[in-house]
Amino acid sequence: MRYGVRLNARPIVAEFVGTALLLVAVVGSGIMAQRLCGGNAGLALLANALATGGALIALILAFGPVSGAHFNPAVTLADASRGGIGWREVPGYVAAQFAGAITGVAIADLTFALPAFTASQHVRAGTGLVASEVLATFGLLAVIWGVGKSRPGAAPYAVAAYIVGAYWFTPSTSFANPAVTLARSLTDTFAGIRPTDVGPFILAQLLGATLATALFAWLSPSTHVSTDLLVERASD
Repeated sequence: MRYGVRLNARPIVAEFVGTALLLVAVVGSGIMAQRLCGGNAGLALLANALATGGALIALILAFGPVSGAHFNPAVTLADASRGGIGWREVPGYVAAQFAGAITGVAIADLTFALPAFTASQHVRAGTGLVASEVLATFGLLAVIWGVGKSRPGAAPYAVAAYIVGAYWFTPSTSFANPAVTLARSLTDTFAGIRPTDVGPFILAQLLGATLATALFAWLSPSTHVSTDLLVERASD
């Protein structure tokens, strides 16, 4: 079109599909772990963490060249704040991430013969859990900013390794993602979170992302480091 802004749908579709598959991995592996681990919560968490980390590496490698493989509104907002993507791209990214996350939950539940959506009864409340989401998201963005500058090709592995570790060193099990948090309130399974606990988690995640982004803006004031985790995104 001669007038107006041309919409590039490819990154939006990549964010939708990638985030959906991420939630399939998170929720599906949680259901499988719960069924196979005989009530051993530690073993189930280990299985959930490893499956999530493995899937995350693959998804970042697959979709990174198209959209940057954000899969996370906190990452998208942080990237826009440092000029990695334009602010006019943000609504499409964020909408795709939330829609993809919700779709992924439905797919995971349905494949395990569960209702597509059921409000979670898994209580994740309290100061410690909310504070741990600040920590978890701060660490995630710190890894993205730090490794993205020094060794961008290693970023997919570093991000996945951090998430696997953070499953274990945070009492919240490191949601670190507003879209993931909201979507997981719609599944009453191992990975779920009670809907009333979603708001504090999301606020904590946005705070953690803001703090990490501010820190690295100060540590590297003259060098922009995009959160695009692999190569330059496709522009057409």
